[in-house]
Amino acid sequence: MTRPILAAFLTVLAAVTSAGSPAEAARPGVLQWRPCVQDETAQCATLTVPIDWAQPYGPVVDVALARRPATEPGKRIGTLVVNPGGPGGSGVDFALDSPSFFSPELRGRFDIVGFDPRGVSRSHPIVCATALVAKAPPSSIDSKTAYDTVVAYNRRLAADCARRTGPLYAHVDTLSVVRDVEALRAALGEEKISLYGASYGTLLGEQYAEKYPRRIRAMVLDSVMDHTVDLDGFLGGEAVSAQDSFDEFVAWCARSTECAVHGRDVRKLWAGLLASARRGTLRDPNDPTSPVNLSRLIAVAFGSMYDPQWQALGRYIKEAADGAGTKLARSAPDGAVSEHSFHAIFCDDWSMPVAGYADLRGRLDRVARTTPRIPFSPLALSSVYGCLGRPGAVSNPQRALSPDRAVPVLLVNARHDPATPYVWARNVAAQFGPPASLLTYEGWGHIVYGRSDCVGAAVDRYLMTVRPPAAGAGCPGTEPMAAGVGPIAPRRGYR
Repeated sequence: MTRPILAAFLTVLAAVTSAGSPAEAARPGVLQWRPCVQDETAQCATLTVPIDWAQPYGPVVDVALARRPATEPGKRIGTLVVNPGGPGGSGVDFALDSPSFFSPELRGRFDIVGFDPRGVSRSHPIVCATALVAKAPPSSIDSKTAYDTVVAYNRRLAADCARRTGPLYAHVDTLSVVRDVEALRAALGEEKISLYGASYGTLLGEQYAEKYPRRIRAMVLDSVMDHTVDLDGFLGGEAVSAQDSFDEFVAWCARSTECAVHGRDVRKLWAGLLASARRGTLRDPNDPTSPVNLSRLIAVAFGSMYDPQWQALGRYIKEAADGAGTKLARSAPDGAVSEHSFHAIFCDDWSMPVAGYADLRGRLDRVARTTPRIPFSPLALSSVYGCLGRPGAVSNPQRALSPDRAVPVLLVNARHDPATPYVWARNVAAQFGPPASLLTYEGWGHIVYGRSDCVGAAVDRYLMTVRPPAAGAGCPGTEPMAAGVGPIAPRRGYR
């Protein structure tokens, strides 16, 4: 380590571990901001932190940062640290793209700072052999043999990724990132920061608020993860949420002539497609030589719920049922590979114990009986399957939050979110207690900010004033526009 980097690291370390006053903990001048290579209108820097916070003088990793300074410096409130979720999403990219996400009013008052979490993108990413990643088993487990194959593959992949990535591989859990955020706050010289976490980024916000409640000025958690759900709650809760989103699509088809199957029995059409997929006789409407199995069919529906892309799903169902395809809607391709950091992070944050194939099959069958139209969530299954057989203990297993003081937090969630169920947001709000508040978006899709003027105004007002909406406040849903007629994109992560 060079002497300037060592000095900067020791300054951050002293700030984070200091038991002194806020003034002593906030030490500016550590970060060296320069124009970003990919966008010179923004500033980039790196923050050096320990790989293992339990060994603060051990090996280190550089965390990549990006900042867009407040556009109205005379009205600047402070720093808004942002995290887009994933897990594995790039906060650097999020900060660089923030003009297309956050309102001009918000950008005028805050420096927008994003970072690539340890193990992600520019911050020493998790790396694995491409050839091994390409050999991933099929996404469905329908036999003990298939189960054993996935377990063996996961162990080989984890060993390969650990060898290629180095010691960081065992330290990418969210609690480690919490410590990184606190080091970032100290390096910025801010006594308190504001935070915006989206999707999986809400877990980071929750756990930062628990450990450092006095360092938060204001915090928005958008589309909320609940870190108390166990394996059954995770599989079942996500499936219920996905089926609820599908039922909302069916209701839209009944009332909207924009739906390609308007006036038809959509549930009956869908049941026929499910049956054909289970028999192995369903074909891709755009490529009759390509079969569509059950996992692939469910992935089509699930992928359409994020935005949502109801028009595209309606076309797909019509074409699959009628046997005539166009290029407007197609299924999510098999073999899509997530960022390699996804399971390394998720499986270090969630304990999902499965006692063999019979245990897994029993759990999935119980879920399917509850949600027959969407018998499983592809996102939940992908998350759990990726953890099967992985060696080592979970660093950050599920538990309820226990903040030692009230935290100024605003939670926002769509009532019909396919990935983070609305009930999760309610549960987390209850864990925080007052003065946490929940703003309900009475609409659809994943990630709420920017979906309506009502939501945007409420979030902006809260971040600028720290005055929450009235108890029980909500915003009406805005139905998807006809622009959502393009291909249905595959969805793997929470972001």
